[in-house]
Amino acid sequence: MRRRTPPPPSPLPQRDGVDPVRVRLPAVDTWATVRDHLVARLAARPGVIDSMLDDGRIVDVEGRPVSRDTAYTPGTFVWFHRELPDEEHVPFPVEVVYRDEHLVVADKPHFLATTPRGSHIAETALARLRRQLEIPALGAAHRLDRLTAGLVLFTVRPEERGAYQTLFRDRKVAKEYEAVAPYDPALDLPRTLRSRILKERGVLAAREIEGEPNAETRVELLEHGDGRARYRLTPHTGQTHQLRVHMSTLGVPILGDPLYPVVTDLVAADDFRRPLQLLARVLEFTDPITGRDHRFVSRRALQAWSSYEEWAE
Repeated sequence: MRRRTPPPPSPLPQRDGVDPVRVRLPAVDTWATVRDHLVARLAARPGVIDSMLDDGRIVDVEGRPVSRDTAYTPGTFVWFHRELPDEEHVPFPVEVVYRDEHLVVADKPHFLATTPRGSHIAETALARLRRQLEIPALGAAHRLDRLTAGLVLFTVRPEERGAYQTLFRDRKVAKEYEAVAPYDPALDLPRTLRSRILKERGVLAAREIEGEPNAETRVELLEHGDGRARYRLTPHTGQTHQLRVHMSTLGVPILGDPLYPVVTDLVAADDFRRPLQLLARVLEFTDPITGRDHRFVSRRALQAWSSYEEWAE
């Protein structure tokens, strides 16, 4: 099996902790110029590509500006910095739980995306940590949903990232989550839920369908009071929104969930009230580089349990 040749290093530095965009020109020779391909490929407003070319903001592998009439060469690369959207600042810190020469384990707040994606670019845990820790090569080994708080593992050295990602792929990381949801005295716990979850592109909520299970979650009751309960959730798989779907299936949807059991109106970008009461509490694994056993625990508390009135106001 032939190994894929890695792309050349970027001739552009990061900006605000965000990598430049890399575009590989397809092997087909359909366009006369690089400009023609970028206009056809990128969903940019009319005139944006020409303006970037005229300003020298699109460069080749040597860092030389690409002009409007630069000939199209199949298989080559160009780089540029994307125009950052106007992002609402998430007013909660990313706390570093652990750091060594291989790893950074961070405690992410609610409302902050893990990595640049969609309309969340500079206001992400990865970009913030790159700036805060001055580690431009920092990469994420896995992701948490933007609305979920808790522990995220980042890698310091790009050449080691694959080893840590493999831990998650091969389910060699023990993960525990905590959730606050309604209390149902008739609910028989602990129990393990198994179902098939489908998340379709462009559809906000995932759904359970018939078929071979691809999602498994252990649900345990930790304590309850005033109609609410604190639950320990142990996922044995990693489907999108798995914990939120399974809690909704049990009839005790997680407090603050805007998607389950029904999709509610989107809240404003600057509305940080009533965060989803889901927390990635524990990460436990054997380090594939050092062989050291790690167990990390989030220091965060779910507000709907510790101070429900403040969360609900």
